[in-house]
Amino acid sequence: MDNPNTKRTIFMISGGMDALLGAVALLIYFGVLPIDLGISRNIIGIIGGILFVSGVAMFTYFFTKSET
Repeated sequence: MDNPNTKRTIFMISGGMDALLGAVALLIYFGVLPIDLGISRNIIGIIGGILFVSGVAMFTYFFTKSET
């Protein structure tokens, strides 16, 4: 795994998955997806927000990172 493009792709996929999971958690928080997980909606919103923002940030960083 010495190829920088492979590492970059893996981090981009990981960031995309984090953003996707965060978006699902935020949809549950806002009531778009009527799922009851048995925990407070505020906790779901906090976790979803953190996952979404960190996933978008990581994806954006590795997407715009130069090759050098």
